[in-house]
Amino acid sequence: MRHTTQIELENQYDLVAVKLGVMNPEDVRRLTVTDALVDTGATGLCLPTSLIEQLGLTPIEMTRARAATGIVERTLYSEVQFTILGRTRSIQITDLPEGSPVLVGHMVLEHLDLCLDIKKGLIYNPAHEGEWIIEIL
Repeated sequence: MRHTTQIELENQYDLVAVKLGVMNPEDVRRLTVTDALVDTGATGLCLPTSLIEQLGLTPIEMTRARAATGIVERTLYSEVQFTILGRTRSIQITDLPEGSPVLVGHMVLEHLDLCLDIKKGLIYNPAHEGEWIIEIL
């Protein structure tokens, strides 16, 4: 069964620039994706290149990644601040070919203490009764 979620994305460098007083809050590059695919087979947060460009993210390095088609080269980009179900964290982005859906992987869910329920979709971790508990590594 396919599950999607809404995710809000903001350029983390822009948010820092606002805090430093060198950028106006209304100039922060941001976007909302209403149909991001919750993919527990994915690790992080992956965006098609057009969304990476809209957010103005900076390439950090090339990396090898395991995809359904085998080992592929991907670019790792600067961080975004992301919000799902009212919970916010930041993470670096991996690129996807144009036309791919936004992928929300299991590390994103762990950062936000969310679980995928087959019938309900994304939910707050029932083991924590709706309270946001983060894991300390």
